[in-house]
Amino acid sequence: MVDFDRSLLGRVFETANPVEITAEMIARFCAMMGETNPVYTNLEEKAPVAPPAFVATFRALEDIFDYLPKHVPRLAAGMDVEFVEPIRAGDAISISSTLAESYTKTGRSGAMTFFVIRSTLTNQRGGVVARIDHRFTYRG
Repeated sequence: MVDFDRSLLGRVFETANPVEITAEMIARFCAMMGETNPVYTNLEEKAPVAPPAFVATFRALEDIFDYLPKHVPRLAAGMDVEFVEPIRAGDAISISSTLAESYTKTGRSGAMTFFVIRSTLTNQRGGVVARIDHRFTYRG
């Protein structure tokens, strides 16, 4: 089991500045992913819509990792996403993250401690665009 400060459970970390979404960001993401659906690639539209997978570009707030163990390897262990509202060019996305839970399992390679970081992405109107659970495992 990996030792960590349990007072972090439930603590909220928020972005100081929202991420300003541009049509160019959406276009680059679509090109990188090979997305060709005109719903997402039509830049002539006033406020192009980002494909749902675009939310994967938002990470849990890095500040959280400053408080989690650094002396053991950390691996991404999965991500669950609830899509609520589309992200459009012109949106300003804020992120609120919390260390939602921690649990330990034993695998073939030994003990693994899992951390679930729950993030909520909201736009400038206060609308939730997505909820993301990032899971990370620490071995040791």
